[in-house]
Amino acid sequence: MIDARSYCVRETLRNGMEVCIRALHPDDGERMAEAFSHLDPETIYTRFFSFKHGLSEADYRLIREMDFDNRVALIVTRMAEGREVIIGSSSYARCGDGAAEVAFTVEEDFHGLGIARRLLTHLGGIAREQGISSFVAEVLVTNAAMLKVFSAVGWPMQRTIADGTVHVTLSLKDAPPG
Repeated sequence: MIDARSYCVRETLRNGMEVCIRALHPDDGERMAEAFSHLDPETIYTRFFSFKHGLSEADYRLIREMDFDNRVALIVTRMAEGREVIIGSSSYARCGDGAAEVAFTVEEDFHGLGIARRLLTHLGGIAREQGISSFVAEVLVTNAAMLKVFSAVGWPMQRTIADGTVHVTLSLKDAPPG
C-alpha cells in the first residue's frame, strides 16, 4: 500500500537533472509561494483560468491541512544552491462517483522535460490504491501542452469540448500500472 503522506521518489529528467517527487508537507508554504512567484502570468491563467498574484490564506491552509485521502498533492523539487526548490506541483481532489479532479503546474524553465507526465503517473498510482477510478480535468483549448500530457500517459481518455475548455476524463481502472 502506498503511503501518500510520506511519498518520495527520486528520478532523473530528460536533461539529466535529478529531482525528488514527493508529498507536499505542511511546512512547504513558503517554498510554494516562492515557486508561484516565478510563474509567468500565462501559466497562472492556464492553471487557474484567471489571474492570481500570489497564494491566498486558503491556499496556505490547504497546504497545512492536506488530508491525503480526499486530496493528495505531490511536488517536484530540485536542489539549488544548497536548498530545496519547488519546480512543479500537482494535486487531485475527490469529486464523487470514484472520480478526482487533477491539476498541474510546472515552472516554465522546466517545461518539456516530462515533469507533468511523471506527476500524472505517480498521482494515478496513488489514486488507484485509494479507490479512485478516473481523473477529470478542465483544460483550456489553447493549452496544447497539457492536452498532450494527458494523451501521452497512455490511459484511456475521453474528451469533450465546450465554451473554450476541454473536459478530459482519464480511466485509471484500465490504466497500465505505474
